[in-house]
Amino acid sequence: MRHQILKSTIIVAIFFIANLATAQDKDKDKEKDKEKTIGTEVVNVVKPYTPSVSDAFKIKQTPSLNDKETGKKKEIKYSIFSFPVASTFTPAKGRAAGLKKAKKEKLYNTYVSLGLGNYNTAALDFYTSRAISRDETFDISLRHHSSQGGIDNVELDDKFFDTKLDLAYINRSRDLSWKGKFGYQHQIYNWYGLPGDVTLTPAQIDGISEQQTYHNLYLGGDVTMDDSFFKGGKVLYRRMFDAFSSGENRLILQPEFEVEIAGELINTMVDIDYVGGTFENNFAETGGIDYSILKAGISPSLVILRDDLTVNFGAGIYVGLDTENSETDIFIYPRITAQYRLSGDDIIAYGGIEGDLNQNSYYDFVQTNYFVSPTLGIAPTDQQYNGYLGIKGKLTSNVSYNARASYMSEKGKPLFKVNPFNPSPDSANGYTYGNSFGVAYDDVTTIGVFGEINVDITSNFKFGAKAEYFNYSTDQQEEAWNLPEIEASIFADYQITENWFAGANIFFIGERSDQIINPGGIVVSTPQTVTLDSFIDVNAHLGYRFNDRLSAFVKANNIANQDYQRWVNFPVQQFQILAGATYKFDF
Repeated sequence: MRHQILKSTIIVAIFFIANLATAQDKDKDKEKDKEKTIGTEVVNVVKPYTPSVSDAFKIKQTPSLNDKETGKKKEIKYSIFSFPVASTFTPAKGRAAGLKKAKKEKLYNTYVSLGLGNYNTAALDFYTSRAISRDETFDISLRHHSSQGGIDNVELDDKFFDTKLDLAYINRSRDLSWKGKFGYQHQIYNWYGLPGDVTLTPAQIDGISEQQTYHNLYLGGDVTMDDSFFKGGKVLYRRMFDAFSSGENRLILQPEFEVEIAGELINTMVDIDYVGGTFENNFAETGGIDYSILKAGISPSLVILRDDLTVNFGAGIYVGLDTENSETDIFIYPRITAQYRLSGDDIIAYGGIEGDLNQNSYYDFVQTNYFVSPTLGIAPTDQQYNGYLGIKGKLTSNVSYNARASYMSEKGKPLFKVNPFNPSPDSANGYTYGNSFGVAYDDVTTIGVFGEINVDITSNFKFGAKAEYFNYSTDQQEEAWNLPEIEASIFADYQITENWFAGANIFFIGERSDQIINPGGIVVSTPQTVTLDSFIDVNAHLGYRFNDRLSAFVKANNIANQDYQRWVNFPVQQFQILAGATYKFDF
């Protein structure tokens, strides 16, 4: 059909062109005939032609319509037919100039570190984190540090042993995270600090049982919740006992709640802390010591956030119950803190006044001073208030600082004080030779000044220093025993190359005072006050990474080889060196 239409069209076009050509030929012939017949003529002009302009008909600017009906404009709808057009243009990819891509560090779930040193020292650190599922993790941590001793001029055994095992199960979800914990700690220390002028024979010294053993078991948990008025809390139970039939139980329960009222946050923490235990003997061996103390209270606070200002108005209301002495007291403490950004993160002023009922325990005293005797009186400390003002911030992008002044008042503050030289008829009580410490409680006010600065010199070199000054005023005791007036420290960490790394820290402890009763075994009417010299302890370490799994290290402690005493009659190990290796792997 298409071919027939095309054929017909061509025939019509040819016919039309032929007719047009024939007609043009006929017109040319007629013109030639006219030229042959036209002649000349004479025209006489009677009047000259004078044209005139008459009014022209003008179209009005806005013509009027006489139509009875005016048609409306028809709405035109149209659409654009678009289709993709292939493009061969390819933009050039940009590159960050001068940036080095850091090598991605391989992460392992397990590491073990082992070191050996002089004084027959051994150190072990093992950790593994096993992912049970996407939301569940099981962690194991084992730490050990021991030494067979060997301090010069020490008559008794000065070895120590400290091993701690921690197990943790962690479960994380979108709104709830919780952690279950279990641990065991085994510690062995010796009361080796015999006074230098004791009146004991070598046989009597050999008969002293100076070793003490501590066992600690704990079970606890932490909970954190989001989008709930119950924010979380913690619970902890600890059981401690030693080689002298001493035992202690402690239970801590601290849930925390948060509600919003009129756009403000109100936090409330419930604090229940119980400690109870027994010592088989007091120091005079006239009877045992039992204690049972309950601390229960609530701490509401209102948090106010206003631009650069953060204020926390709160209070602590506690009931202290001493069941052994049938005493009950009520304590109310201020809990007010404030922070104001004077210039962003560069200058931040802060201050506050806070108080608390601090629960003391046998376990806490041992971890502070390993050489306490199992004859302690346990009582809480009433920290009436601790007022402080400070300023912190950044001097430059890599230099931060913090400075603070404080004034604190405490009733019943525990002070470690050396026990008198009073040998026990039972030689198994090896802590009665002026070589252990008791606790004396006193009302103490403390003025403190604190300063700290941290510098990130480069991304591989960090440096920091801090210092604190204390001025103590006591009520009953002559001095704040064994508390230094000045404490300072300096640290530095340096990543020398990709493989080499190093670090150092220096500690300074100022002078401390203690009081000796019956010095040298001689009963005197006036106790003797002694002053322990200040000391500087310089420590450093150096390491090399062979690869992302294996590294070796060397640690040196007390590099200055000082023969100082941290506690009276207890000299420390002098220059110590420890070498070892760390290995990471997936377990």
